[in-house]
Amino acid sequence: MQAFTGTKAVSERHAFDTDALQQYLAQHLPALQGPITVEQFKGGQSNPTYKLVTPTASYVMRSKPGPVARLLPSAHAIEREYRVMRALADTAVPVPRMHLLCEDESVIGRAFYLMDFVPGRVLWDQSLPGMQPAERAAHYDELNRVIAALHAVDVRAAGLESYGKPGNYFERQIGRWSRQYQASITQPIPAMDQLIEWLPAHIPPGARDEAEVAVVHGDYRLDNVIFHPTEPRILAVLDWELSTLGHPLADFSYHMMSWHIPHTVGRGIEGLDLAALGIPDEDAYLRRYGERTGRSDLQALRADWNFYLAYNLFRIAAILQGIAKRVEDGTAASDEARLQAMAARPLAEIGWRFAQQAGAVG
Repeated sequence: MQAFTGTKAVSERHAFDTDALQQYLAQHLPALQGPITVEQFKGGQSNPTYKLVTPTASYVMRSKPGPVARLLPSAHAIEREYRVMRALADTAVPVPRMHLLCEDESVIGRAFYLMDFVPGRVLWDQSLPGMQPAERAAHYDELNRVIAALHAVDVRAAGLESYGKPGNYFERQIGRWSRQYQASITQPIPAMDQLIEWLPAHIPPGARDEAEVAVVHGDYRLDNVIFHPTEPRILAVLDWELSTLGHPLADFSYHMMSWHIPHTVGRGIEGLDLAALGIPDEDAYLRRYGERTGRSDLQALRADWNFYLAYNLFRIAAILQGIAKRVEDGTAASDEARLQAMAARPLAEIGWRFAQQAGAVG
């Protein structure tokens, strides 16, 4: 995964006027002392992310794609990322310190925000090669702890009660990702058409419980967190572009898709000897989340699990199809994008299998 780790020179299609940025920051963030050197992070497919290095500190700048990019509706919502990370700063959820948001596109040709650079480890391979079983278990337990902490956040106390629309979460999300997929089709995927028809007609009663509302990350996974350089401790959760208010089990089942994605597709862990590796199996990981969130009945947690997995595999396939469209258009933000885009079809097909299983028992 070295191709997706660390920084590189800023690519031509994501370049901007560094002098204009430095002048703006000198006015709005006097603590930042230039000159600034700009590097681009290799990872990420949606919003280009840059490392700003100064003589005294480093920062991270995340922006919308450049002005040549054709943006899909509701995509690249960096202002939402900024808002939620600022709101979570005083909670148990680890996030970087936020510095400023600039929505004036006349400054560098796109909106952007600035946050602290958090040194640590971004782990791409979910099998965690090179670790001992106890180390892997500790890293997975930390992932579990942090998402449970997120879902325990008091939405009103955090000032996020208006961060998402009330009610009909799954209807809205299925509609959103259906439209997003249909706007970015490069080649037809029959399983996506089947899921688009099946999902809204099979939303289970438990998924409609309006009391089940939490801050949901939307893309919580191993490579969207920064671990301490040597400890199994998360220092920052990143990439909040898809966050909103929603059903916590939708968010947690998205995180747990890895247990059902083959290791050769999208960096999943399905098919690996989890016991030998020290990685908890699906039941153990789900049970631990239940203990942390007051959901001790594993059978109840699993009641609508096939629906949640079908929904989330549909959703990630729609996201990856959007990446495929950006690859076709030449606006994808990283070299990883082409590889990620290829997973849309197989993930949709896995999702349709879960839908069929849900239909068989539902």
